[in-house]
Amino acid sequence: MTIATKNERVVVVGATGYLGRHVVAEFAQRGHHVSAVVRRGKSVEGAHQTLEADVTQPSTLAGAFEDASLVFSALGITRQTDKVTYEDIEYTANHHVLREAIRAGVRRFGVISAVNPKLLEGLAIMASRERFIAELRQASIASSVVRATGFFSDLQDVFDMAAAGRAYLVGDGSTQVNPIHGEDLAVAVANAMLDTQDAVDVGGPEVFTWNEVVQLAFEALGAPAKVTHVPAWLPKLGLPLIRPFNRRAYDVGSFIVRGASEDMVAPCSGRHHLRPFFEALARAHST
Repeated sequence: MTIATKNERVVVVGATGYLGRHVVAEFAQRGHHVSAVVRRGKSVEGAHQTLEADVTQPSTLAGAFEDASLVFSALGITRQTDKVTYEDIEYTANHHVLREAIRAGVRRFGVISAVNPKLLEGLAIMASRERFIAELRQASIASSVVRATGFFSDLQDVFDMAAAGRAYLVGDGSTQVNPIHGEDLAVAVANAMLDTQDAVDVGGPEVFTWNEVVQLAFEALGAPAKVTHVPAWLPKLGLPLIRPFNRRAYDVGSFIVRGASEDMVAPCSGRHHLRPFFEALARAHST
């Protein structure tokens, strides 16, 4: 087993996103030289070097990974407004990064995905990423695939609903999840890559039902919980109607519905708890 030593070069692609920023900070804190690949005009606190590139254009990645030992891709579509598809980023851009990393002789390539991918089969939001992961597994480079239950940042939507006065949940809210803070997930990513782990499932330190998640959001706001449970059959009936017109909305909606239908729980890890996260959002909301 080969374990990276301090002062090796680590490159984080998609470094300005929620997870990417934390991965940069984690590797830097451990004493590694961290290069952040970002879009033009962006920067990342804690990175020793910033490299501007358009990951959809492979020529802009030329030389980015020379002398690097590890490359981690945090690429993904979240709330971006660019006219790109999941296939453009989740598969094609990651493919460009992987190809350049192999050419440069990088030792290990890391990527993030979701636990229980079979639950999300057929959705472009997962299919493109899982197709890339299948390619990564067959490539001539060691790899670490870290699968998470969900990010704390995703729960901003739950808080926003509570702040607006009413939260909406698909189903009865009894399914469970243990979301993880980006800082804790970055620790899991660094551990997986430095300890040469091929596959890791990880979640946060607390397991909640969705009803309990919503209750925490209202408590942080000091407001009585007002929750509407939407029968799962309703969005399942309506979502196919919007698919021909807005595939991304269909995929995101279907992701939410499927995620609410089964538990999304992985081994508990980390030190960040959900209540303080919501309380910080509430303080910012009140100012």
